[in-house]
Amino acid sequence: MGQNLHDTSQHLLRVLATGNLEDLADRLQPKHDPLPPKIPGASLTSPEAVERRWQRLLEQGVPASVRATLWQPADSENAERFKGHIENLIGTVSLPVGVAGPLRVNGLHAQGDYYVPLATTEAALVASYHRGALVVSESGGCTSLLVAEGVSRAPGFAFANLIEAGHFVAWAVGEMDRFRTVAATTTRHGTLADLRFTLEGNHVYLNFDFLTGDAAGQNMVTLATQAICDDIAARCPVRAEYYFVEANLSGDKKASAQSFQNVRGKKVSAEVFIPADLIEKKLHTTARRMTDYWRMSAMGGVLSGTIGVQGHYANGLAALYLACGQDVACVSESAVGVTRFEERENGVLYAAVTLPNLIVGTVGGGTSLPWQRACLEVLGLHGDGKARALAEVTAALCLAGELSIIAALSAQEFTRAHRKLARG
Repeated sequence: MGQNLHDTSQHLLRVLATGNLEDLADRLQPKHDPLPPKIPGASLTSPEAVERRWQRLLEQGVPASVRATLWQPADSENAERFKGHIENLIGTVSLPVGVAGPLRVNGLHAQGDYYVPLATTEAALVASYHRGALVVSESGGCTSLLVAEGVSRAPGFAFANLIEAGHFVAWAVGEMDRFRTVAATTTRHGTLADLRFTLEGNHVYLNFDFLTGDAAGQNMVTLATQAICDDIAARCPVRAEYYFVEANLSGDKKASAQSFQNVRGKKVSAEVFIPADLIEKKLHTTARRMTDYWRMSAMGGVLSGTIGVQGHYANGLAALYLACGQDVACVSESAVGVTRFEERENGVLYAAVTLPNLIVGTVGGGTSLPWQRACLEVLGLHGDGKARALAEVTAALCLAGELSIIAALSAQEFTRAHRKLARG
């Protein structure tokens, strides 16, 4: 977080070049002028509610051409579909969707050849994942294995002192069956699977782990945990001074060492063996050079302090999550994991990825919107009984992306590919 003396001095010189200290200080002061009118309507998504919001924006100087771009006739027809997905609706943003594949996956839950839709504005991304997918498929496909699952929510309770905190833990240890029963009143699809305790002074964190079926489960576990917290407040003989339904121990929407070492969402490991001739023909390099790159990049990750060792999981995850109606903010935790390359006999490359925090679902949330549902249907993975397969395909996609980007860097083609595809 620190900044060295030279950089600080140079920054101050740049700032002072725009004005004297008194004028700059005045710009930074709180302003108590009357605010412009607020945006009306909140969760209403009707065309009439959207029109009221646009009238307010137009009054504030937003050009009418902007309204025509963001709110089109088709949006009015779909207005009711947005209910429960957005507040203060004013329109939609279109993103181009590409497809990578076929990607052959040999998994416990995902079996077959998948065409993977990816929504992005970044040139070269789909091309890279597409190339990696074809190499994986021509090698016989990758083995992809779901090894653990569970979505956590971690409420925190504050007590007067450490003794009361200890009494609370002693009481809560015997309440697991009750907690399961209470959680079950809030959902037909999720179950409370485990509970971990963390005591820090007079604070106690209860880390509840849930199985969430085919939903990603973020809202599901929040509602269930709130019900448990309400039950604790009503029945526990040791009264907390206060509590919060999430005390930032679960790892929700952030990279954390805890979820890296365990699981949050679905943990999947995927591997593939790439023959030497295929590496030369399609990736223009060798297993040895790709392993050399992986070794150096792994050390670079250690030196920079990354959690895990990987190249660019976030690229594929963000594009897949956008296309398929997943919670895109969960990329912050999903893009944590480990990539490993090894050179084997006869120039064969062994490549593996392990991602412990894939927050994916095939029902609920954004998967019910028509565009996102359509992308899941391209995969053949919309609806009940498909979430585990989606997780295994997602790991396979990340493996394909790691192979392609590391090959491009190993073959000295990384810059050329971006120049060609992004700059024309």
